[in-house]
Amino acid sequence: MTSKDELLSQSTQPRTQARSVAELLDTLVASDGTGAHPYVRSGALATGPEAMRNLADAVHFLCLLHGRYPGVIDSAARKAVDPASRRWMDEAAQAFAEERSVLSAIAAAAGPMPSTHGQDQCEAAVAAQRRALDMLAESDRHGCAVGAAVALTLDWRTIRVLLDISAQRLDLPARRCTLPDLRDTARLANLVADTPAAERAIAFGAQQLITQHSGLWDLLAARAESRTHA
Repeated sequence: MTSKDELLSQSTQPRTQARSVAELLDTLVASDGTGAHPYVRSGALATGPEAMRNLADAVHFLCLLHGRYPGVIDSAARKAVDPASRRWMDEAAQAFAEERSVLSAIAAAAGPMPSTHGQDQCEAAVAAQRRALDMLAESDRHGCAVGAAVALTLDWRTIRVLLDISAQRLDLPARRCTLPDLRDTARLANLVADTPAAERAIAFGAQQLITQHSGLWDLLAARAESRTHA
């Protein structure tokens, strides 16, 4: 498994020796993203008597992190200047607006957030994560906001599977995810990574986004554990 440090060091190598930045981001998401987190892989969100409660908890906290406008992609879009980046960002921003609508509908159908010890501290922790993501998306470092936005669209594909499970359990109609496809996303990442500095910035933005998502799943795992012992 490739570590974050290795990914960042690889991004500083000449392009003839290193994989494309899109491949680096894909590896980062695969190795450290939502789909690789022990809590998600444990099945606690898919099977068992507590699965729906755990899903509801996840949906509510995802709303706290990504349910408000402007989000990561919206802020990154404001910094896109070249036509190719602008086109991708506009498409991604419109699609993620629909994802926020999906989140809100599921949260409303799921009912109140599951009662869990330390609720105020948990919400404060996610608020801090939200501020960290805002800083990434508003960074003036060329490539940082793009890296965060691309990592979000890549990692969201796994998150969307969890949302679809929630919607199915709540008898909500299925809604198609319209985020940019993987080919266009890879093309954008490689286009923006036009210098070693930009490549490092993209890798940094992506790494930090994935770190915040991992922290959220750590928190949700701890909340689920707390509820089982309440």
